[in-house]
Amino acid sequence: MEPINPHLRATFAPPVMQARRWLTGVTFPANRPLINVSQAAPVEPPPKGLRAAIADAALNETAAHLYGPVLGNPELRDAIAMEFSRSYGGAVRTGQVAITQGCNQAFCAAINSLARTGDEVILPVPWYFNHKMWLDMQGISVRPLSCEPDMLPDPAAAERLIGPKSRAIVLVTPNNPSGAEYPATLVGKFYELAKRHGLALILDETYRDFDSRSGAPHDLLTRPGWDETVIQLYSFSKAYRLTGHRVGAVITSAERLNEIEKFLDTVAISTSQLGQIGALWGMRNLGDWLAQERIEILDRRNATKQAILGLHGWKLKSAGAYFAWVEHPYAESSADLAPRMVAELGVLALPGTMFMPEADPLGARHFRLAFANIGGAGIAELAARLENFTP
Repeated sequence: MEPINPHLRATFAPPVMQARRWLTGVTFPANRPLINVSQAAPVEPPPKGLRAAIADAALNETAAHLYGPVLGNPELRDAIAMEFSRSYGGAVRTGQVAITQGCNQAFCAAINSLARTGDEVILPVPWYFNHKMWLDMQGISVRPLSCEPDMLPDPAAAERLIGPKSRAIVLVTPNNPSGAEYPATLVGKFYELAKRHGLALILDETYRDFDSRSGAPHDLLTRPGWDETVIQLYSFSKAYRLTGHRVGAVITSAERLNEIEKFLDTVAISTSQLGQIGALWGMRNLGDWLAQERIEILDRRNATKQAILGLHGWKLKSAGAYFAWVEHPYAESSADLAPRMVAELGVLALPGTMFMPEADPLGARHFRLAFANIGGAGIAELAARLENFTP
């Protein structure tokens, strides 16, 4: 057998790529085009002004084509520090911010600064599958933390999972895949739990710009010494449609960033210059545009909630940001139903089994619906097709 890292071999295949293969050989008639609710990435390009800024930099700025600082361009780090200080009411310094090649890389960097093979990390389930994949690749054990019926994790249950090899607790809010928005008090309890046990709290806020609540979603950045416990992650992909440019951020202690710098220098050297230029332009110029995008996403969330609540037998567990987590009424597993829905309904959705441990029966009962890229008419059509599904 050819030599392959056994941890990598044991890691499951990328779920989105697997789901796309279900489309092979399927024809979608003009009167029933494909409804794709499998992935949350924006499908439209960035606003024209941002594209123009990137194009101008590509044509006229020599530095846009060269290596930059490993931890990111100072101007973008400054802007993030100021924005997070303002929006969270805390004090974030530039030296506590690093720029990464997307939020997935921010997570990988954070984990590599914390844990090694044989260590353990607590993940609420359903989990974001790329988080699980990276931990599997590193030989880091996952302790699954089951969520309550309202899709919120319980700190007391998390505490029972903590052992001598535990290194971190990971929270994603608004959540991928469930869409659940974690209350500030809940996030605070997890912070206190992590601090009490000497763990890191990794807080992935990729979808913070589409939170339905006004004001800061938590107060962690106002707490003295927050950076000794908190590793906060962010993505520009959803905010400014920069998925192809791969720009994310990690906010934590300067001491941890010294270690993360080693990881970033090894895997990418520096984040895309054009992506960073675009992100900074967006932060300076797209506040009103992003606010309108948020309103549109919240409208789609509300439409999705009403549509699912009107379906016979289906149950809406939670919805927020880009996602709805729904329970289906059929005896078959969602893993078997999902490919059939492509062929029979023209609907591409990810089964709950892609977000859960294999032994957890709840995965078979659920789907994740990523509604952000379909408007009101598409949501209504999705509901109509699900209503008429007869496995």
